Amino acid sequence: MVDQLSTPMSTKALFFDIDGTLVSFRTHVIPQSAVDALSRAKEQGIMIFISTGRPVPFIVNLKQIAHLIDGYITTNGAHCFIGQKTVSCHSIGKDDIGRVLDQCRQWDAPCIVVGKDHIGVFNPKPVIEAAFQQGLGLEDFRFTPLETVLSEPVLQLTPFISTGQEAELMPTLSACTSGRWTPVFTDITHVKADKGKALLSMAAFLDLNIDETMAFGDGGNDISIIRQAGIGVAMGNAGDEVKQHADFVTASVDEDGVKLALERFLD
Repeated sequence: MVDQLSTPMSTKALFFDIDGTLVSFRTHVIPQSAVDALSRAKEQGIMIFISTGRPVPFIVNLKQIAHLIDGYITTNGAHCFIGQKTVSCHSIGKDDIGRVLDQCRQWDAPCIVVGKDHIGVFNPKPVIEAAFQQGLGLEDFRFTPLETVLSEPVLQLTPFISTGQEAELMPTLSACTSGRWTPVFTDITHVKADKGKALLSMAAFLDLNIDETMAFGDGGNDISIIRQAGIGVAMGNAGDEVKQHADFVTASVDEDGVKLALERFLD
């Protein structure tokens, strides 16, 4: 825990996961307490970044704080940018794409395919609508034909498979990593792309000491950035595996967790 560490350097940059961290799964909006706390941090000169598993077209729920955001780690670290400047971008090799889709075909499992500019679906199933279009507030999103997506660099594959199937699949891939934040599916990216590695790239680009960063998350795909940041914060609604890697555990997203943590460390 932070109280047991040496006094950290002043925080200059905050990194926030979206779903279950900034945005409530219950209300699908950012609690006003978090909006106010981020506004105060911005007034103190602290930079604010998003760190999400969502690809850019899926980021539709941050209008409340869009004017506060300095940059983005998206697609679990596969695509990072500040304004129009790409900080890092890692695509999956064609052989690994083929292996994932072949295995999904054998298991009759659907898979979201995230390209550099478009998003499509392999083997569509009703579970996709339930998980993405309803569960993540993407009711109006329309997927692009798969052949179009596969013609561009593919940044992420999201197969709807179990943890056992994931354990069977991942050793067959040559250069991929997997980050799971829900039992329903996992996000597969290039091995150089996870939120922790993306934080290092962003810090280097901004000439920040890693001790000057603070990261918030609640899912398994947040563990790498929680461990990497100067201060790693797990939300109260996070699982035990996430909490054990955090320097500090705050309240849940619906119980003003972001506000309470920022008051603890910034005020």
